[in-house]
Amino acid sequence: MSTALPPSRELFWRALVAFLVLPGTVAFLVPWLLRPDGTAFHWAGVPTFIFGTALLLWCTGAFYVAGRGSLAPWAPPERLVISGPYRVSRNPMYVAVLLILSGWALGYRTRSLWIYSGALLLAFHLRVLFYEEPWLARTHRDAWTDYASRVPRWLFRLHRPIGGRPGREAR
Repeated sequence: MSTALPPSRELFWRALVAFLVLPGTVAFLVPWLLRPDGTAFHWAGVPTFIFGTALLLWCTGAFYVAGRGSLAPWAPPERLVISGPYRVSRNPMYVAVLLILSGWALGYRTRSLWIYSGALLLAFHLRVLFYEEPWLARTHRDAWTDYASRVPRWLFRLHRPIGGRPGREAR
């Protein structure tokens, strides 16, 4: 039986504000402002947009419940989040935002939204490499090292780690 307390009301509000400010701006407000005037949203973008939004909400919930924190740098999770979508990717929240942006770009069929998506993909990758992963390694040490050896940074690995399959010891 776990004695962990549920996340506090204060943490809930910090998590909600972080969601509205960060992915709310990047994945919803900016693309809305970049959409072409007078153009209808094409149905082709709907599934990707909905899937990305659902994944983003799942990731945010995992940060709040399992990590006891938010997606914001000013209120990060206390615990390393390795459950839910984090079992498949170390960065499913960024994947979710990119899916949402792809939904916008497919729906409005505009180059500016694809360029915005590409620029964010690069920015997310650089942020992960130069800020988030070093911070996680310092903060969570062996737990991070084990997790990073088992779970790909994005959705798949471009190469296999030396010694065999990810997460397995060399024989």
